[in-house]
Amino acid sequence: MDEMIHLTVNGRSHGVSADPRETLLDVLHDRLKIRSVHRGCEEGQCGACTVLLNGKPVCSCLIPSAQAEGAEVLTTEGLYRNGEPHPLIQAFIAENAIQCGFCTPGFVMTAYYLIGHLTDFSDDAIRRGMEGNICRCTGYTNILQAIKTAKRAKDAGAWW
Repeated sequence: MDEMIHLTVNGRSHGVSADPRETLLDVLHDRLKIRSVHRGCEEGQCGACTVLLNGKPVCSCLIPSAQAEGAEVLTTEGLYRNGEPHPLIQAFIAENAIQCGFCTPGFVMTAYYLIGHLTDFSDDAIRRGMEGNICRCTGYTNILQAIKTAKRAKDAGAWW
């Protein structure tokens, strides 16, 4: 039997009827048509479905839909202002940190969190912070550079 779940996604309130066995990934992708949340391993290992849930990165494939009741969810779609991509997205583009693009939204959401919370921006600290995200196309060098570029933009006063 479906239950009504109330959550805020990218600043907009939603009431969604969902089976309690569905995951947050199912609700976001299938019910709300949020296309940046990708279905990868469905085991929390690849990070393709990463979103911010109440401000923290989570693999949405592991979150039961009922657990999202009353939650705030941020996806890559929420990182646009008046149609302009967030400086983090711009950094991923500028640094060629996008290959096939399947993993990119998950990397972007984890990086968004790290830029706001890490105090040590050494390569090792960034790599440790990104451990839950896997890319099969890159050597991670460009992704690492994009995160550093975005951090510099934030420190220089870019909108965040």
